Amino acid sequence: MDNLVTMYRTMCLIRRYEDQLAEIYTEGKTPLFSIAAGTIPGEMHLAAGQEPVAVGVISHLKQDDVVTAPHRPHHFAIAKGVDLRLMTAEIFGRRTGLSRGKGGHMHLFDPQTHFSCSGIVGAGFPPAVGAALAFSRQGRDNVAVAFAGEGAANQGTFHESLNLAALWKVPVVFVIEDNHYAISVPKEQSTAVAHNSDRAQAYGIPGVYVAGNDVLAISEAAEEAINRARQGQGPTLLEIETTRLYGHFQGDAEAYLHAGEKESWRQLDPIARFRSYLLEHHTLSEDEDQTIQREVEERVEDAVKFARESLEPDVGEAYRDVFVES
Repeated sequence: MDNLVTMYRTMCLIRRYEDQLAEIYTEGKTPLFSIAAGTIPGEMHLAAGQEPVAVGVISHLKQDDVVTAPHRPHHFAIAKGVDLRLMTAEIFGRRTGLSRGKGGHMHLFDPQTHFSCSGIVGAGFPPAVGAALAFSRQGRDNVAVAFAGEGAANQGTFHESLNLAALWKVPVVFVIEDNHYAISVPKEQSTAVAHNSDRAQAYGIPGVYVAGNDVLAISEAAEEAINRARQGQGPTLLEIETTRLYGHFQGDAEAYLHAGEKESWRQLDPIARFRSYLLEHHTLSEDEDQTIQREVEERVEDAVKFARESLEPDVGEAYRDVFVES
């Protein structure tokens, strides 16, 4: 039961963090919107609404298991335990960040938690297979998990990685977040199959589709897939239905959405549903929930304060960590 409350706390932390970034991102970008301006430079892809995918899967991982994530990475990073201060400073482009402010929010890299992400669609699949191959060769029981959106499942890297992972029977789990849209293109207009999980059959591995954006159902499916990988039984492909409550990027006009579509998603908010479940089953009390909300707000405020007070990189650092001295 304590694990369920921990999962809920992490989901609340992710949501609070994403909502705070959405607010901060607008600073310095009005009246003329420019992604290069403001407190947070560059694009911003938020994952509010997709918390169950990160928490349901990563709650079954160990510290030294590997996670590769896509360009919408914050929920995965937080669930994996990436330092919130350092990650926020990186997003703000400050020298105290994970990569001294050079990576930004789409290129978070943390060797302490074995977490990485990339702004290139489908780029996380091959490194995850490589990590899993290394675990297998070293005789370790670790696993690698590669997360990506459903649009990435149409990339060559996806199919090449599934093929090699199945052939070598390495301990990797592929997780596709089906949030219905690849940027602005509906899944049915880009993908020849109803569920990407069906594609697992072509590689002789299990494929599981989890509907409903339900953290408990996701957790159950992920536990089975991860245990299977740890036991040397090879990869699994999970496709998880979810919803993003913000646009593809901040500033997205979302003209492609149907009338009332986003409102229907908000009415099914996965955090509100999980909270109701925990209260109904007496796993969480109202007082405990209020304490959690205060705690996550304080953690987010602390991370933002740290980032705001951190210095921007000096111009002289432009070439630092770029070239290797011979």
